[in-house]
Amino acid sequence: MDAQNDYRRGRHVVSAMHVHLVFVTKYRRGVFNDEMLTRCEEIMRKVCEDFEAELKEFNGERDHVHLLVHYPPKVAVSKLVNSLKGVSARRIRQEFTGRINRAIMHGHLWSPSYLSASCGGAPLAIVRQYIEQQKTSALTCTSEQS
Repeated sequence: MDAQNDYRRGRHVVSAMHVHLVFVTKYRRGVFNDEMLTRCEEIMRKVCEDFEAELKEFNGERDHVHLLVHYPPKVAVSKLVNSLKGVSARRIRQEFTGRINRAIMHGHLWSPSYLSASCGGAPLAIVRQYIEQQKTSALTCTSEQS
């Protein structure tokens, strides 16, 4: 993957924002099979498109899924997550009613919690060092001009 292609350009912004999301099923029930995971990926890819985001990677196991999403700065991750979980739960329950026992999961596919981790770019230590050096350089230049 070319890093240059991961930059989004707008009128007043250039961004490269990625988030790693993990959703677990309610009570960590192992409900997913390969067919359901494939369908879940299709649904989530469409939801991302509706947010002008891109689902870069998707994978999962019986009780959870991982997503890597490239999104624009105007998107609030919490709103994206609500839509991803809500739409996928509704469609998966409709299409795989025999597989998801509503009585056991109390009508829910996903746990209300999730993991959201920003990723990409330089490691935090490098960014911190860069910012510290900017501060020092600016002060040095100002002092020399006085």
